[in-house]
Amino acid sequence: MNKSSIYGLTFDQLTSWLSEHGHKKFRATQVWDYLYRKRITGFAEMTDVNTDCVQLLAEHYVIQTMEEHVKQESADGTLKFLFRLADGNLIETVLMKQKYGLSVCVTTQVGCNIGCSFCASGLLAKSRDLSSGEIVEQIMKVQQHLDTANREQRVSHVVVMGIGEPFDNFANLLDFLAIIKDHKGLAIAGKGITVSTSGLAGKIKEFADANTQVNLAISLHAPNNELRTQIMKINRAIPIEKLMLAIDYYLERTNRRITLEYILMKDVNDRREHALELAELIADRRQLVNVNLIPYNPVDEHSQYQRSERETVRAFFDTLKKQGVSVSTRLEHGVDIDAACGQLRSKQIKKAQDTVAAG
Repeated sequence: MNKSSIYGLTFDQLTSWLSEHGHKKFRATQVWDYLYRKRITGFAEMTDVNTDCVQLLAEHYVIQTMEEHVKQESADGTLKFLFRLADGNLIETVLMKQKYGLSVCVTTQVGCNIGCSFCASGLLAKSRDLSSGEIVEQIMKVQQHLDTANREQRVSHVVVMGIGEPFDNFANLLDFLAIIKDHKGLAIAGKGITVSTSGLAGKIKEFADANTQVNLAISLHAPNNELRTQIMKINRAIPIEKLMLAIDYYLERTNRRITLEYILMKDVNDRREHALELAELIADRRQLVNVNLIPYNPVDEHSQYQRSERETVRAFFDTLKKQGVSVSTRLEHGVDIDAACGQLRSKQIKKAQDTVAAG
């Protein structure tokens, strides 16, 4: 029998499952506490839980399904983990030290099918979705690393911006959010969680209806269809007009601010006319929209794209500001390691392939 990750169960699902097997609700509370507060790594560590319950859990579930394969540490304290999954696949998870706390960027898929022409994540096509348990376990692995280093540190923020399109793994994403937000466990506040999508319009509406009370970011990267289609093939299926309608639905339904992510690439999307066009696109939505300008992390396989000059970034920022747009520039993390999302994974896979070919 293939055992699932116990991290994939929400508290309600765990409670129901234990109840179906003859255990009362307080057992679920005990187990949950051991998993997320005591952060055990084996069922045998549940020393004051009924033996029958522990054996039942061990027969059907596992706690650890992945192992650390590579870890890179930046001079700024950023840690990039490359985890090997039970099936041998590799995924990336990043710990970033921010002024407001410790933030973890998680991956939701093995590979990515969105195919943005500037992105390292899409160098390897999607082979499968991660289970909710595999997404949660990334947080747990990082938190356990922090526990070993300094028990006073805890993950306070989560960004779902790693490899893959989160909304293409929607059900598992929602379970993941419920698990890490649960106040009896990790208790990560909704305001400290951001989910990023390339712009799946239908799922943006579903996300609004789900009322998760977390933040939404949308990868825009261009102010018009012609340019966005050149760099993001998803725009062929979901053009900007359709995306903006979904954004309007989200804003009206939730009254929550959203972030439009905009990676600045030299002589591609960073001119003044692009900034003015972007400001016009946002128009009446300005009160609930923030534009986050992102310096591009160069990728060897996408050498046609280069980082915009600092002066260009500043001018783009100033142009938006003068048009009344709320705008920020993302702080860079891990620039001295494989900073681009998916870069470490693709390099390690290529290295392994080269080794096999040479052998």
